Amino acid sequence: MKKIINPWTKLEKEGYNCFGCAPNNPYGLKMEFYEDGDDIVSFWNPSDNYQGWLHTLHGGIQSLLIDEIAGWLVARKLQTSGMTTNLTIRFKHSITTGPDTTLEIRARLTEMKRNLAFISAQISCNNQICTQGELIYFCFPREKAESEFHFTGCHTTDETD
Repeated sequence: MKKIINPWTKLEKEGYNCFGCAPNNPYGLKMEFYEDGDDIVSFWNPSDNYQGWLHTLHGGIQSLLIDEIAGWLVARKLQTSGMTTNLTIRFKHSITTGPDTTLEIRARLTEMKRNLAFISAQISCNNQICTQGELIYFCFPREKAESEFHFTGCHTTDETD
């Protein structure tokens, strides 16, 4: 597994403060990402600050985890940026919040049709799939990703620019 370098941290002075992945957002999730073969993976510990019901992870936060990892899959595997156009979530099992819970969030590209990426993602806890997501992601041409969204490439720690 290779750690992915967050290419947007250099934009903090310009206002980069993503709720999902900005490392210095005091309210954010501070997600980090890894490349594992064809998959992008993140591990996250849901504190009670993110509960919807007593010690249960809010469904909106679960949806955000799925949406965020899909964006990172596009950044790393397709080397561009874009936006989610469709997100379907299936909640299969509740997820307990607290210091002893670690989630594995995993995404994989299942199909490309022109500029649409079809992505499958899931959240697992204790080797049980708790949440599944299917996404369609509109991918920007690389030039637009660079000029409008400051995308300069997405690399792992073992790569050089």
